[in-house]
Amino acid sequence: MARPLINMKVKAIFFDRPKVRRAVDRAKRRALSRAGAFIRQRARTSIRKRKGAAPPGKPPRSHEGSLRRRILFGFDRASDSVVVGPARLNRPGDAPNVLEFGGRTTVKRRPRRKDGTRVIESKRVRIAARPYMGPALTKELPNIPKAWANSVRGE
Repeated sequence: MARPLINMKVKAIFFDRPKVRRAVDRAKRRALSRAGAFIRQRARTSIRKRKGAAPPGKPPRSHEGSLRRRILFGFDRASDSVVVGPARLNRPGDAPNVLEFGGRTTVKRRPRRKDGTRVIESKRVRIAARPYMGPALTKELPNIPKAWANSVRGE
């Protein structure tokens, strides 16, 4: 019987699975992080610095900038996803959530009395929705596939 002229190992034909997985994981992390950064930036720029309250249905206005600074993003390895949104404020309450979806919250005031002393007054108020994260995601959705284009590359 004649010997074959070509001696090839079959394993050389298949993918190097660990290498491909690493490249896909790296590309996924990079693409999702880029999408999260763009959504965060869109949400931050929608919050303009103005006096007074924003009209319902429009993004909230910033008086001091704390909400804008607290909009962050992070890649969650456990669920292979990106999380974008406002971090908790140092105060009790749920202001970012109430601004996004509307609802009831407690507002505290410190009015000055006639004798010069201040008292804390609490009042339950209804806040109309002033969404900023949902519209940012909606506006950036068409750009997310572009972040994935040619993202998996060999080393």
